[in-house]
Amino acid sequence: MTSKIVLVTGAGGGVATFLRAELAGRYSLRLSDQVPLKDLRDGESFVAADLTDMDAVRRAVDGVDAIVHLGAFSVEASWEVIRDANIIGTHNLYEASRQAGVRRIVFASSNHAVGFYERSETIDHTVYPRPDSRYGLSKVFGEALASLYADKYGVQSLCLRIGNVAERPLDVRRLAIWISPRDLAQLVGIGIDHPDIRFEIVYGMSDNKQAWWDNANAYRLGYRPQDRSEDYAAEVLATCPVETGDPVADRHQGGGFCSTEAGGDPTKPDLA
Repeated sequence: MTSKIVLVTGAGGGVATFLRAELAGRYSLRLSDQVPLKDLRDGESFVAADLTDMDAVRRAVDGVDAIVHLGAFSVEASWEVIRDANIIGTHNLYEASRQAGVRRIVFASSNHAVGFYERSETIDHTVYPRPDSRYGLSKVFGEALASLYADKYGVQSLCLRIGNVAERPLDVRRLAIWISPRDLAQLVGIGIDHPDIRFEIVYGMSDNKQAWWDNANAYRLGYRPQDRSEDYAAEVLATCPVETGDPVADRHQGGGFCSTEAGGDPTKPDLA
């Protein structure tokens, strides 16, 4: 049986790097980014595409079975940067997919779509969006766009409100929001292969005892996380301060995104 051809946008980023290793052999991966990747493995191909270039996006989506849409500017930035990369780019991806007949997209949303909920609250996938930044706002747009394209055009989406993807949680906040690469890959696989998805929102986190999120919707779809942040809790609590000193960041789930107006380096894990 021929494996599905899956387009991965933003393939040069850190999350995609984790996923490439985890999804190797399960799908034929078509990797896309603005800058060519030089380390292609068996079962991978590359197509260059700037998401703001509709013709390039059409070429990238042509002939694929599903898309994992990671392409975005992943920290706070000016409106112009967020608009082009995350709003125009995501619209182009969905519209090109509709035109090409691609019927399944895994959209990398973010915890920052709901980052202004307080840490004292436990929220699920049905809560009203409370973005903590222009970046978070762009992810709310992406979720709403996915809903529109599911209802109006039959493009099915699983939206993953991703916490922080890393080999291990790095600080106290990430004990609540951490997801391991293999648990993220499990959710992505559900998004690609589950037969009954139309439009769903789930949280991208492992089995975290200190979680702020009720992830029952992911469990309903068959998600069974293999990793727990609690396994690292003693070390994290011994080495990292509980508070950052920023009262807004320390009170809200979005952390520093709730108070920063600055941009940043999307590759730095402490910005997730």
